[in-house]
Amino acid sequence: MTAAFSDMAEFRALLAKQPGVDAAAVSAATDRNGQLTKPPGALGRLEDLAIWYAGWRGTARPTVERPQIIIFAGNHGVAAQGVSAFPPEVTAQMVLNFQHGGAAINQLARTFGAQLDVHALSLDRPTADFTHEAAMSEAELVEALSTGWSAVDPEADVLVVGEMGIGNTTSAAALSAALLGGDASGWAGRGTGVDDAGLEVKTRVVAEAVARHRGQGDGLETLRRLGGRELAAMAGAIVRARSLRIPVLLDGFICTAAALTLEQTQGGALDHCTASHLSAETAHGRLLEALGKAPLMSLDLRLGEGSGAALSLGILKGAVACLSGMATFAEAGVSDA
Repeated sequence: MTAAFSDMAEFRALLAKQPGVDAAAVSAATDRNGQLTKPPGALGRLEDLAIWYAGWRGTARPTVERPQIIIFAGNHGVAAQGVSAFPPEVTAQMVLNFQHGGAAINQLARTFGAQLDVHALSLDRPTADFTHEAAMSEAELVEALSTGWSAVDPEADVLVVGEMGIGNTTSAAALSAALLGGDASGWAGRGTGVDDAGLEVKTRVVAEAVARHRGQGDGLETLRRLGGRELAAMAGAIVRARSLRIPVLLDGFICTAAALTLEQTQGGALDHCTASHLSAETAHGRLLEALGKAPLMSLDLRLGEGSGAALSLGILKGAVACLSGMATFAEAGVSDA
């Protein structure tokens, strides 16, 4: 579908008037959870997760039947500075791998019954090197946000957004540092596995970028200056999901940094999002803490491509199945006294 905005003013207006959670559904799901055949709180965070999901789906007995995973791929001009252990050509090569079904995300999508879509964004046209100028023009940002918006299936009942883009942990580190403060060394990690010399280069690049662009606008303007097309597309998809009341499972550091730009522009923009996991990228936990998002799991993942969030679909499905499928004490003829 065509995006419902044509410029950043319209996108910000959409972001400001997104729907909220269905309070009646939350109340009904909470009441139902309290009557299920188990001790109170026995399913721990699964109970909170299922009630959160019910609130966004607008029913006390929801189901998870149509998960969608979308991978967005983009190339970064800053990669020419040697911030990654791999060359930019790997982005296009991995897109082909996704399309041919050979990546980890393909296996996880198949395992959890998710629709998988892949969108490559102008791979032959990297963003500008943001140590010298803004990564994207406003028109390029709008185009990437629109791609993300239009990629969401309105029939989906949960969304995972993932990414592929050599150099994008550098972009995520720069966004985080610019929006949350702190030294570049606290945000720049090893990403694809750079050695000590590569990490030193990456830290310098992040520091230079933040010095040039920090304080020049809100989260979305910072995304234009320090982001990438795939990060912007993830942000657009997250906002579209909110407009459709589709809950979102956030993936790792890069996805969470893209989401941060929305929260920094409009408080509460991520209420329909849950953190799927804590990745091995050292700054991810710091970013989740700033957003107030507790991860569902911690398995030292650092792959990207939506893999951690895809894996957490199993946790979400289990939580929702218990809320909606378990018998109440009255239904089972069991005393709750």
